[in-house]
Amino acid sequence: MKRVLFYLFYDEQGQVDDYVTHKLKSLKDSIDTIFVVSNSALTVESRKKLEDVVDVVYVRENIGFDVWGYKEAMETFGLDKLEEYDELILMNYTFFGPIFPFSETFEKMDAMECDFWGITAHKAMVPNPFTGRDELPLHLNSHWIAVRKKMFTSPEFKQYWREMPMINSYVDSILQHESRFTKHFSDCGFSFEVTFPVEDYPTEYSAFQSIELMFENRSPILKRRPFFHDPIFLEQNAMTLKGVMKKIEEDSDYDTSLIWKNVVRSTQPRTLHTNMDLLEVLPGEDFEELNSKPRRIAVLAHLYYDDMLEEAMSYITNIPYAYDLYITTSDEQKKKNIELALLKYNVNKFEVRVTEENRGRDMGSLFMTLRDVLLSDKYDYLCRVHSKKSPQNGHNMALLFKQHMFDNLLHSPGYVKRVIGLFEKNESLGMVFPPVVHIAYPTLGHAWFENRKPATEWAKKLGITTAFDDSTPVAPYGTMFWFRPEAIKKISTYPFKWSDFDPEPNHMDGGLAHVLERLLGYSVMSDGYHMRCVINTYQASINYTKLEYKLQRLGSMLPNGNIQYQIQWLDKARDICNRVDHYSSANNTYVPPAEWLDQARELHEKLVTFLPGGTFREKMGALDQARLLNDKLNSFMGDSDVLTRLRWVDRAKLSVQRRVLNRLVSLFRGK
Repeated sequence: MKRVLFYLFYDEQGQVDDYVTHKLKSLKDSIDTIFVVSNSALTVESRKKLEDVVDVVYVRENIGFDVWGYKEAMETFGLDKLEEYDELILMNYTFFGPIFPFSETFEKMDAMECDFWGITAHKAMVPNPFTGRDELPLHLNSHWIAVRKKMFTSPEFKQYWREMPMINSYVDSILQHESRFTKHFSDCGFSFEVTFPVEDYPTEYSAFQSIELMFENRSPILKRRPFFHDPIFLEQNAMTLKGVMKKIEEDSDYDTSLIWKNVVRSTQPRTLHTNMDLLEVLPGEDFEELNSKPRRIAVLAHLYYDDMLEEAMSYITNIPYAYDLYITTSDEQKKKNIELALLKYNVNKFEVRVTEENRGRDMGSLFMTLRDVLLSDKYDYLCRVHSKKSPQNGHNMALLFKQHMFDNLLHSPGYVKRVIGLFEKNESLGMVFPPVVHIAYPTLGHAWFENRKPATEWAKKLGITTAFDDSTPVAPYGTMFWFRPEAIKKISTYPFKWSDFDPEPNHMDGGLAHVLERLLGYSVMSDGYHMRCVINTYQASINYTKLEYKLQRLGSMLPNGNIQYQIQWLDKARDICNRVDHYSSANNTYVPPAEWLDQARELHEKLVTFLPGGTFREKMGALDQARLLNDKLNSFMGDSDVLTRLRWVDRAKLSVQRRVLNRLVSLFRGK
């Protein structure tokens, strides 16, 4: 069967990742002509990559979304020329593959008598989730639709595309094409088939929600969307990508590095971290390695507090391999103390350096004093630690934070072996660090603090393009981590000056040291690597227990336990509180978060009860009218208290009522 493929591509940065060219190369065994239509400009390198694989590369302005991309591509190719082919395929960039050979799919579908077919389909739904009414019909997913000659040469097919309205949104694309195409042509008398029929799967959208089941049936595609979709949706639908990746690695020949290279460039770190479950809980027991090989490892330690050397070394010596040790400190006397104390340790090689200036604390010493080590090619893996006392936080908080970092990076020899094993098993893994510290620290949901704006400015200077997280960056808080030196090139190659860092003791939030702490993870992903968090079993039991308590406490203060509803409810409550705060801004008092939530809930319930209107929008309209009335009262009453205003309103109401009554009496008397 002679086939022509129209492949729709889009990338905001104009970059064609290797998963695209790998897929297109794999299709060439079954496709005679490949026409790539790009709805985005392409880099010179990316265009060359495509031209080396396909027959035509056509770049157009991003108008009309994917639908008009296909329409214009077919028109450009020539409708008359299409008649030379037996099958026309419309395909896009929104999936990875082939997880299993494409040839299996083509062989299966060649044996089926039909006018058009798709690799997957979406079940019918009532109501249509995009309109809130009627039905979303069963339809072939638009990422792969094949049309045979009888249909694509028909008047109905040509009319469908000729009369296609302009597509102005994603929803337009769904309603005007993807969900319409199958029913429209089926109603025209054309028959269709699905490679992986919907009745074989228990979910509405099998390609998205039943991935592992589809792999059991050797589906060749893996959608990109689960990697960057809303984590709340995946959680509510009990979806996890960890098992998906494991199944690919165990059952398929597909190179998963093709997936990593794309998703780290195109996904927010927090979303990717959550959807792929990138927290590793590692045991500490030692074990015998079957294939022991030499590892090039160095520890980079900053010891401003030289009296912490013994404690730091009690963790560092858990590294079961030969390692070099580089230590930075703030003055010559501390250097001598450290060098003398190190003589009793069995370190492969050590070197103690004094920082040129006491600025930027551990970040300044890492990227200035140890810059040559970072940029050398002497080491495969580096471990960054430092003496951390945090006296400003009090003894308990400071101790917990320090243990959280050291214990989850260097817990025991067996633990360190497993950490290094993560790097060796995953070539795209660039950095490993403990999960965000949350016990006694106000980090969850607020970890940008005052650093987002300066981080945005520094990201531009450093060439970091990874999309920022909304609230809690995936970052090595406390700046201790394992990493590949090439994974932070965006930062390590930058020509920092000591004056870029805050001088002591002005180590301020928003300063470069705190900014780099949060940019490290974004740098890793911009350099094409991913990151993971690691925690030992003991720390995991403590962290999970505290986290569960905090979440259930917050949940108990909300109307029900559904997280999506809770988020929507809190959004509304915040909107109400912001408006009320605007109305009563004179009351400038601090309200603790727990009290704020209680007040928000109480206020929300009262507003729902007392305000007219059925919808939230109508109630907000009533509240806005109340504000206008309040503003008018202000103009009449000045700074009078609430009771005075209420008495005034009552008197005004009585006066109006009296005037209305007198008017009625006069009318009746006149009659």
